Formats: sequence, C-alpha cells, structure tokens
Amino acid sequence: MALVSRLKTLKQTANLKKLDNAQFNIQQMGRPFAACSSVGLHSVNDCEIIPSSRALGESSTRFMHKNGARTGGSEFDRLPVWLPMRGKGPQGNNLNFARFHSSQCAPAVPRERVECVVVGAGVVGLAVARELASAGREVWVIEGASDIGTGTSSRNSEVIHAGLHYPQGSLKAKLCVEGKDSMYAYCQENGVPYKRVGKLIVATQSQQVPLLEKMQTAGEANGVHDLRLLEATDIRSMEPELQCVKALWSPSSGILDTHTFMSTLQADAEEHGASFAFNTSMLRGAVTKRNIELHVGSTEALTPSSGKGVDAILCANYVVNATGLYAQSFARKLDGLPVDSIPASHFARGCYFSLSGVKSPFSHLIYPIPEDGGLGCHVTLDLGGQVRFGPDVEWLPELMNGVSLSTQ
Repeated sequence: MALVSRLKTLKQTANLKKLDNAQFNIQQMGRPFAACSSVGLHSVNDCEIIPSSRALGESSTRFMHKNGARTGGSEFDRLPVWLPMRGKGPQGNNLNFARFHSSQCAPAVPRERVECVVVGAGVVGLAVARELASAGREVWVIEGASDIGTGTSSRNSEVIHAGLHYPQGSLKAKLCVEGKDSMYAYCQENGVPYKRVGKLIVATQSQQVPLLEKMQTAGEANGVHDLRLLEATDIRSMEPELQCVKALWSPSSGILDTHTFMSTLQADAEEHGASFAFNTSMLRGAVTKRNIELHVGSTEALTPSSGKGVDAILCANYVVNATGLYAQSFARKLDGLPVDSIPASHFARGCYFSLSGVKSPFSHLIYPIPEDGGLGCHVTLDLGGQVRFGPDVEWLPELMNGVSLSTQ
C-alpha cells in the first residue's frame, strides 16, 4: 500500500471531544495574554511546563495538560480559531498560549515511526532497499515520480563494466570488479536479460598504444585478468567496419536490460516486506537526537513557499539519500545536518545519437581512449541490437533539464 494512502487510514491522534486529547503548544511571545479555543482549557493552571520544542525554535516553551494532552507542532501556526483569554501561567506570569489546538479545529498530521526510509527509487535506492529488507529491516521507499528508475537510472549506456578504468586501490575499482561478478550472477538467477558482448578500447594512432598498455596493467592490478592487446588483423576479423592500429579487448564487459533489472530489485524488496510510495516527496526534514524526521506529501500538492501539502511525518532511525542528481539539494533540506558534510555538486550532461533503419555494423562495445571527465563517445548496443553513439560531456553550472540539438 502506498505510504500516503496507508497513513490516511491511521487513527487520528486527536479525539474530537475529549480535552485530554487536545493538542497544543505554547510559545512565549512577551505579551500578557493567553489565546485559547472556545473548547480549550478553563484555567492555565491545568498546564505544566515541559522541555522546549526544537520544531518551534530555540526560544519556544511547550506546555502540556496535566491530564495527558499530547503536544502538537508548528503546523497549527496559521489556524484562524484562536480566541483571546486572559489568565495566569503556572509560574504566576501571564504567558501567551499561542497555537492552542483542539482537534475540533483540525486533525494533526500523522506521525509514523519507521526503521529505515530510502529516498529515491532509482537503481541505487532499489538495491539498498532490497538489501535492507532481505536482512529483516523495516523499509519504506519514497519516490517523487510515478514509477521506479525515471531519472539517470534509465538514461545510461546499460553497460556492465569490467573494472579497468578506475585508479588502483579505489572503491570504484574494488566494487566494480566485485559488482560485475555479482551482477552477472544475479541476472542469471533471476532471469534478467544480459549478454557478455565484450568491449574493444581502440587506439587509432600508434602514439596511443602505450596508453592501452598502461590501461591493461592498471586493469590487471584491479583484478581484471582477462584483458588482451589485439593487433589490427585480429580486430578486423571481429569488427570488419572498425579501423584502428591496436585495441584492448575486455571479454567480460557486457550489457543488460536495466528496466527488468530494476523491476526485479523492486519485486525482491517487496517480497521481503518493503513498502513503496510513489508521487511522494519531502518538503523538509530534521535530524534530531532521537531520529530523522521527514515531512512528506504528494509531489503535486507540496508547496514549498507556504509549507502546505504535508500528509505525514516519518520518524526514521535511518535514512538513505538515493536521490541521484538531487542528493545535495535533499541533504540541505535536513535541519540539523552539518552543512560541511554535504559535498559540492558538479553537473554534466551528455547526449546519445541512435542509428536506426539499418542493420548494426558492430557486434561489440567500442570505446576510444578515455578522456578527462569521461570515457569518450563510444558505441553501445542494446539487447535488441540497436546502436547508439555517445554520450558527449557538457559541464553545467547548475542542474538543467532539456537540451538544444543545435549546440551538439
């Protein structure tokens, strides 16, 4: 069941008639009067001070009804139901009962405790959710779009890399080699379409050959032991339409159907109890001593300028930020998260061009010598035999959607 729909079925935390279920918070505002709804407390002496609320700011003080009323939050700030009523506070002062709220006025936003929340249902979020759920964790996945994998997870070359491109000893090198073997095994076990088509990294000039030799040495140091340098005659037998002087052959590189892969990850996660909520985004959040609070609601209904549209507050022990290009933006919405812990954003955009209407002239992945900032424009295949050329790399000052083909 979708998260927001699930939360709407919860019993409301406020009782419509009983005072001891009234929800309120009281913030000192330096004026000698109390504000109270017409069905509110008859005497401010019915209240006692409890610790101040972080959600209301450092200068705030909350009060709780002695008979067990539960505190509310700043969602009640703009409710037009307050009536002025003079009275003395429990310390002999005329404190301002701002925001006294009875549920006769409005229901509270539901709060739901959950162990793990994964934000983002791309391939990373899905894989994390599957792993956590398989380990017996309670997992909720929230996704702002209407389906899984609508971002960068569905805009890539769909290549299973061998692990030869990355610096020796780096996590990328280690995890790429391990991940390649795990990926092939997972695809085989779960019926995800894939193919080990192999990859050729080509030197079109003789002065590039030493770079291929260097790549072979680096790849072997990373644990890729099936690399071979091929001469031009061997290459022509594999790819008659390819002209180069030498090439580095990586037979364990391959391709897969990323959409089937992601759907399988989702099915695995759900089979182990994970819940998914689509069209659900976070308006704001906070890192507290107890947990991490995420104020979420329908993607279409949330209005950041007014703060409206929040359907639920998730109180999570763990939050995994798997929002891709929006990871830094998401992190900056979490009050209490140190700003210096958020890395800088660097955006790049690439375009692919497909070859359609003719039979593919190639049967393997073909890559140039890597260039700064990327692997260069290469030839990729999909499982249907479609050929694509790209992507190019365009560095951007900020996140931008859309592309002008006239600039490519």
